Amino acid sequence: MPDLAAEDRSHGPYSFERPSVSVDVVIFTLREGDLQVLLIRRRNDPFSGQWAIPGGFVEIDESLEAAALRELEEETGVKDVYIEQLYTFGKPDRDPRMRVITVAYIALVPENALPPIRAGDDAAEARWWSMYDLPSLAFDHADILDYALTRLRYKLEYTAVGFELLPIEFTLSELQAAYETILGETLDRGNFRKKLRRAEVVEATLGFQTTGGRPARLYRFRDDAVAEVKARRLFP
Repeated sequence: MPDLAAEDRSHGPYSFERPSVSVDVVIFTLREGDLQVLLIRRRNDPFSGQWAIPGGFVEIDESLEAAALRELEEETGVKDVYIEQLYTFGKPDRDPRMRVITVAYIALVPENALPPIRAGDDAAEARWWSMYDLPSLAFDHADILDYALTRLRYKLEYTAVGFELLPIEFTLSELQAAYETILGETLDRGNFRKKLRRAEVVEATLGFQTTGGRPARLYRFRDDAVAEVKARRLFP
């Protein structure tokens, strides 16, 4: 009679090599008129001394999101930010140490809400870099950032994601500048404002911004606007 238990063991999960799982967190902000991303300079091998997206391995008893938030705080000091899953990257040779599948997350933080940045134990340095002037990156992190930027631009076309990079109140010029910086192109001022009115995603506040010239009206995102519908293909 065949040993069914032995057969089950030979075809069970422990009979196969298992990949490791890591998380990486892409944090975008608009600073100094530029779209910037937070990177860390690696202290340890592989790729010691090179820049990378903050991240690390998932512990056996934690969720992916918990791991992402933990690694982010440990490597950069950043905490209490909203993150959402971006994509899973799993090329067999993406990590020279072993087979590693990474789940990337993305966060958008307005400049006025940026937390203090500090390098943790696994990072020699942490700093903001322009998305349009990046250093050489470790692993496949250049591909991850390319994907994150593409996703951000895509979401900009059909959601109000751009507002997440601005303070609660902003001028229309500031909003247009944010869209132009992310899209990497100049938008016609008249068409931009016409599409905003048609989409009905912003409303005027009672405040004004004074910069030495004519005061500019301040606006905010409408809480009752259905961004996924009303802003669809807002700025194709």
